[in-house]
Amino acid sequence: MQIKSTLMFLSMLLLNGCSVKVPKDISPVNDFDLSRYLGEWHEVARIDNRFEKGLNKVSANYSLRDDGGVKVVNRGWDSKNKKWKESIGKAYFVESSDTGALKVSFFGPFYGGYNIIKLDDNYQYSLVVGPNKDYLWILSRTPTMPPELLNEYINFASHYGFDRQRILIFQ
Repeated sequence: MQIKSTLMFLSMLLLNGCSVKVPKDISPVNDFDLSRYLGEWHEVARIDNRFEKGLNKVSANYSLRDDGGVKVVNRGWDSKNKKWKESIGKAYFVESSDTGALKVSFFGPFYGGYNIIKLDDNYQYSLVVGPNKDYLWILSRTPTMPPELLNEYINFASHYGFDRQRILIFQ
């Protein structure tokens, strides 16, 4: 399988000047525990971006790196070309390791923001945004999440100014 880093989840953050900021009026979660966040996540909804256009069945797998960072492996199915696309990157905390704000890179020294703004107590569902309101992902430990919970996460994002009409749902 050929690695296509320009086509995958989170690598789109390069488009925003490698910004690791959080959108205005939004804060990442506190009391974050990376060890509980590691593992596989499935994308159940997103605001589409050019790096993921045409991809579905998108997943992200997070594991520890030897340097203390996080290895990021993003994978999605390109139904048009009938093949999997994969991108491997790295992430590091922006400030404190108990705050859900990381910087992610798929392109050498260029980093973008990965901000967890909503996370359930059991680390089963997560709402992640980039440096502005053009980037949003709702993630689940399973390929689907209960519709009422998905709606709660979409309403939460909408309350903070994300355009719910732009959110694609994949379940």
